[in-house]
Amino acid sequence: MYDFLSDARFHGIEPFPSKLWLSSPTMHGEERRWIDTAIETNWVSTVGENIDEIERELARYLGVRHAVALSCGTASLHLATKLAGEALYGQARPNQGTLQGHRVFCSDMTFDASVNPVAYEDGEAVFIDTEYGTWNMDPAALEKAFEMYPDTRLVVIAHLYGTPGRVEELLRICRAHNALLVEDAAESLGATCLIGGKWVETGSLGNYNCISFNGNKIITGSSGGMFLTDSEQDANKVRKWSTQSRENAPWYQHEEIGYNYRMSNLIAGAIRGQLPHLDEHIAQKEAIYRRYKEGLADLPVTMNPWDPAVSHPNFWLSCLLIAPEAMAPHVRGEQDELWQHVPGKSSPGEILAALSAFGAEGRPIWKPMHMQPIYRNHAFITAEGNGRGRTNAYIAGSGVDVGADIFRRGLCLPSDNKMTPAQQDKVIEIIHRCFD
Repeated sequence: MYDFLSDARFHGIEPFPSKLWLSSPTMHGEERRWIDTAIETNWVSTVGENIDEIERELARYLGVRHAVALSCGTASLHLATKLAGEALYGQARPNQGTLQGHRVFCSDMTFDASVNPVAYEDGEAVFIDTEYGTWNMDPAALEKAFEMYPDTRLVVIAHLYGTPGRVEELLRICRAHNALLVEDAAESLGATCLIGGKWVETGSLGNYNCISFNGNKIITGSSGGMFLTDSEQDANKVRKWSTQSRENAPWYQHEEIGYNYRMSNLIAGAIRGQLPHLDEHIAQKEAIYRRYKEGLADLPVTMNPWDPAVSHPNFWLSCLLIAPEAMAPHVRGEQDELWQHVPGKSSPGEILAALSAFGAEGRPIWKPMHMQPIYRNHAFITAEGNGRGRTNAYIAGSGVDVGADIFRRGLCLPSDNKMTPAQQDKVIEIIHRCFD
């Protein structure tokens, strides 16, 4: 392991006295009030006032009619995907998924929780390449995918790092092809985008919508998720499925496969205490993003992009992308990597290793799904068509693979909203010295 602390480039920089996190929970005290109330009243299971209140409050905030509190964002995504499959193809047998034999177009640059529910329901994910403008699903690639697979009727999109994708274009394409949309807003609670001339919250844009309260999210209950919809029927179906599909009988009776996916009233208490601070957290995260953008402006890097004319992120994570001409040698295997320093250049491997040596947590950009070992045999579609096997001894190919390029050149910076300006200045200085 390289010894950054002895490297002359970093002379005068002291390690952080305590760990500087990527994005840790920020608690305020009100959480304890509602957790204690649940304990004192003995409502600690999967029903209670805290659950009812956060369902009402999130539905109001996001502008949807119904919200269902679940154990995690992945549970919400699973049931959203299952609902879509049942709506399109009918109720499945108990030992089969609702998407069996069907393709689903999925965001490629995302955490695998967006995509795995397609496999849970026996479907086949087809990954849609990313566009540089938002680091989200490329509408041109989605249109190309419908040309290649016109029978596909379901699309799953995610808003990477809290930045909305080009949702208005994606919605138009889905409508044109009579496809349903599952929206993964796990990372983007509080972000908005312009739809039909109106500013709309992410988490309300699809036929089925999902958010997360995982420990690193902008609002947390340590865990938890929420399913959001305008359909009372869909909300009630999710409530049923998430409580083991119990029928209305005095004994346990089941006509459908169910899951133990409901949120506990204790977790809901923590979220209830967090919700009043959502806008505060967003403002803190935006200040961090803008401080990075200003402090790194003299380097050959750019920040994760967004278009203020059509969206406003929640700035959950601040990221940077190194210019191609400023990339030092850097290669990755399946579980390790090698990097080499070149004066005036750097790489994600070098920067992340330097930050770690001084006690700050960064992270590589999410590895695209089409590059993951488990999904390497799945189709991957770019704006030009098939993204697999584009080059060989006889075909030069254009090399279009935006997600792989962002993964190669990008990294996530420490974005904890408790980080002080002085701490962030030290992070910025460490990054500068990586390019010395």
